[in-house]
Amino acid sequence: MSAAQNQYSIGLDKTPANYVPLTPLSFLARSAAVYPGHVSAVYEGRSFTWKQTFERCKRFASYLAGRGIGHGDTVAAMLPNIPAMNELHFAVPMTGAVLNALNIRLDAESIAFQLDHGGAKIILVDPEFSGVIAEALTLMKGAKPFVIDVDDVAFSGGKRIGEIEYEAAVASGDPAFEERPPADEWDAIALSYTSGTTGNPKGVVTHHRGAYLNAVSNILAGNLGQHPVYLWTLPMFHCNGWCFPWTIAATAGVNVCLRKVDPAKIFELIPKHGVTHMCGAPIVYNTLINAPDAPMGGKAKPVVGLIAGAAPPVAVLEGAERIGIKLTHVYGLTEVYGPASVCAEQPGWDELSADARAQLKRRQGVAYPLQEDVTVLDPETMREVPRDGETIGEVMFRGNIVMKGYLKNEMATQEAFAGGWFHTGDLGVLDEHGYVIIKDRSKDIIISGGENVSSVEVEDILYKHPAVLFAAVVAKPDPKWGEVPCAFIELKHGAKATEAEIIAYCREHMPGFKTPKSVVFGVIPKTSTGKIQKFLLRNQVGSAKAISA
Repeated sequence: MSAAQNQYSIGLDKTPANYVPLTPLSFLARSAAVYPGHVSAVYEGRSFTWKQTFERCKRFASYLAGRGIGHGDTVAAMLPNIPAMNELHFAVPMTGAVLNALNIRLDAESIAFQLDHGGAKIILVDPEFSGVIAEALTLMKGAKPFVIDVDDVAFSGGKRIGEIEYEAAVASGDPAFEERPPADEWDAIALSYTSGTTGNPKGVVTHHRGAYLNAVSNILAGNLGQHPVYLWTLPMFHCNGWCFPWTIAATAGVNVCLRKVDPAKIFELIPKHGVTHMCGAPIVYNTLINAPDAPMGGKAKPVVGLIAGAAPPVAVLEGAERIGIKLTHVYGLTEVYGPASVCAEQPGWDELSADARAQLKRRQGVAYPLQEDVTVLDPETMREVPRDGETIGEVMFRGNIVMKGYLKNEMATQEAFAGGWFHTGDLGVLDEHGYVIIKDRSKDIIISGGENVSSVEVEDILYKHPAVLFAAVVAKPDPKWGEVPCAFIELKHGAKATEAEIIAYCREHMPGFKTPKSVVFGVIPKTSTGKIQKFLLRNQVGSAKAISA
């Protein structure tokens, strides 16, 4: 008897009775069935139950299907953290389609590229962004998507540019629509763009299986339990809100939606709704800590917060505790669905001094509960570096919480997965306990306010300035944003330019968060072959001291 025909394989096949492809759509169906009357979302005086949310998602899915949206199609959204954005994380995949949540800070040119590259057939637009979307549509080279407006009572201004409004589309749909779960859990569920290390962003394709597993990992790593009350301080467009739309559905929790990060509003919502959990970049927590009306000590409502990126400052970790937020440090990238490692706390940490505790909690940590592994490897030998806290290697992930790959970019996908691991490009070490600690940012990426900025992309714009001979952009530490782009400029002979002029020029050609915040003029150091020595520039501005806000 061959290995393929041993006793445990004969007549023991996958059937509908014992195998169902994993999909986070099942979380919504279960919560609607088990907790139909529990509140699912609250926003600006309006609330929904899980039964209502399930019905609304099916109605909109029905509308999409009626417009011909089905398996493998792309539906884009340019929306803030409002209930509709949460609903799209279920309604779109219910049709078999893929959700492309757009970064609301992008400029028209970047949006046009993503809509073209992803082949979006429909786009949902908030009135605040109707102007930039209208411009993006004129810049598109391919077929333009059908536009649906999503009005918001919390925003006045803007204008409708679509052919139907979201609520009208929902109302026209069939509440009995039969959702179309994936035939294969490897099917794509979302498309998210990341700057990567090249000018044009890469389209990260994630699957139902990974979304399901990371949603559950969030519960375990963040100690969410059942019926958490989750405040949406993290953008839903960012790695699908770190998979938290699906996480909150799995726990039958409450989505407390928030259009923008406003400390006064946040401190109002936390006690009003009994918020238990939140997520965000260091800048979010730093903003709350330094808000004039921040509650202190006993007045603060205890909240568990996940904080992501490179090591957050001790001041942020300590300050968050003072205002009632207990932070857990997580780390990841768009390619691993957001957070895929966690600084898992150990018994006894709470008894340590605030400074000692903060030093331990600053580490990137260990693999998420349902991620296979994260470690630091020598990229040349693909062997794990010694656990000495000093030997630097590249941080790498592997497991089920890793993307399918980059859309229409097989070469980049193969490079990212070389050696059977996902290469993050971040440099780190392992401590004696096997916890990952990032020592420096990856070479070409600047993480400002939680958003990736490609130095190559900024440099491409700078090189178009008539006075610029050479340009290099590196990360510079910033107390508010963690790190910001700093441009080094070598001018052409006889040419003149000022810092203000260079910054203004960049602002005309790219989003504000990608624009250099400072400019240094002078001869840029190069190797004998003419390659710019960026490590010298990083040392000059202290890039290694920057944190990922």
